[in-house]
Amino acid sequence: MQTNSTKPPVDKALLAAVDLGSNSFRLEIGRLDSGHIQRVEYLKEAVRQGGDLDEDHNLTPEAIERGVRCLARFGESLQGFDASHVRAVATQTLREANNRDAFLKLAKKALGFDVEVISGVEEARLIYQGVNRFLPQSNEKRLVIDIGGRSTEFILGHGFEAQHTASLHVGSVAWSLKHFATGEFTEKAFSRAELAAESIFETLGSNFNHNQWDVAYGASGTVGAVADVLVQYGRPVDMVTKQDLYWLREELLRARYADKLRLDSLKEDRKPVIGGGLSILIAVFEFLKIETLHVAKGALRHGLLYDMLAREDDILDLRNASVQHLARKFDVDENQANTVAEVAEKLFEKISEDVNFAASERRPHARKLRWAALLHEIGSFISPIDAHLHGAYILEHTEPPGFAQSELHRLSLLILGHRGKLKRLEADFSDRIFIMQLICLRLAVILCHARQTPNLRGMQLLIANNTIVLSVAKSWTEKYPQSNYLLDEETLAWQKTAWRFETASI
Repeated sequence: MQTNSTKPPVDKALLAAVDLGSNSFRLEIGRLDSGHIQRVEYLKEAVRQGGDLDEDHNLTPEAIERGVRCLARFGESLQGFDASHVRAVATQTLREANNRDAFLKLAKKALGFDVEVISGVEEARLIYQGVNRFLPQSNEKRLVIDIGGRSTEFILGHGFEAQHTASLHVGSVAWSLKHFATGEFTEKAFSRAELAAESIFETLGSNFNHNQWDVAYGASGTVGAVADVLVQYGRPVDMVTKQDLYWLREELLRARYADKLRLDSLKEDRKPVIGGGLSILIAVFEFLKIETLHVAKGALRHGLLYDMLAREDDILDLRNASVQHLARKFDVDENQANTVAEVAEKLFEKISEDVNFAASERRPHARKLRWAALLHEIGSFISPIDAHLHGAYILEHTEPPGFAQSELHRLSLLILGHRGKLKRLEADFSDRIFIMQLICLRLAVILCHARQTPNLRGMQLLIANNTIVLSVAKSWTEKYPQSNYLLDEETLAWQKTAWRFETASI
């Protein structure tokens, strides 16, 4: 990964968002100017990975190769970017793919930056943020719909707040493969595809009823493709009506086959998936009783760019609010959680002194450690016995806004490993940063065992090769015998790993 030695101010730096969608991969590069991000470069390639999941839900070698080649081309445009100014996310196809980890390793190498797999709920939130950035401030209640390749996101919001989100497993690529596999358009196929989509929409419940929103917006993908075609035939710009959709449906039926479609502005790469996308869009109109859908300019990638700005500010970072919400929901002892977090952060400072982090790399690692510390007792709500197991389970099966799935997995591993035996922890013990976070959290829990702020004066924490050494004053061990005993137990806990932990007197 290439990073600048010094991080430029965010208002002067380039920001980049990469969206690994099921149908297309997109790269958006922008620069912050007067509170808005102005586009510098935009690249899009129809990779269409969503149609290449095999029977075992693995990406085929061909799909992997197409994706990696595309990301390598994107990576050339991102050379020299600071890591904190690039976010690359994958959506439904990678959420489903059983071999996603293998692809993500290749993707990181090709792109030069980590690729995060985000949940459907997080995808919906980011889409809403992206759409709202291109709309005027208003008091209207907004419904935003994004029909992607393998999922469709529904968001109901007010202002910049997404109040209800849903991500359903229905998308243009998946529906085209299922209902228009031969490329033939028939009345029967359309009817079955529309009814199948509506049956899935029934899970939306009452939150998205027509009386819950004032204006409906369609983002990206299918909606944009349909709108581009309609405007060529005299329909209003940036607007889709139910009547327009049924006109387009008749045009597809008249053409009979996807490869015989001759519609102005319909790109070749969209033809194989237009049948599935259109059937879903018609089902959305019918199910939600929409008469007019306004075409939104913003999309997931724009939400990513603005979310990066928020992450620059601890107060605005939504992940902080999500951690606080989880802590309150599961009745975490706030004082103890904050004490452990502060101690863990101080220990991380000590152990990081001799580590050569890349520019801006240390801060995100320290923040993840803090979040894990704030939530380390979350499982006690279920039972104090095996609370670390319960806590890890909660983190693995929740979708707090702002977090990628990889971040939640990291937090769950830290919570699972904050106490007890390490040999059962299914983690990558060759990951030096993870080991640093883990030992800092475990030591913080030990030092705060009396649920009071411990005395860290004179302590040193060093990591060299595969050995971690905590140095304390001899008088400290005499004054705190219980803490000293727990540190001896910690030494034993690391013996069956590739790492050694030991204490030393200074």
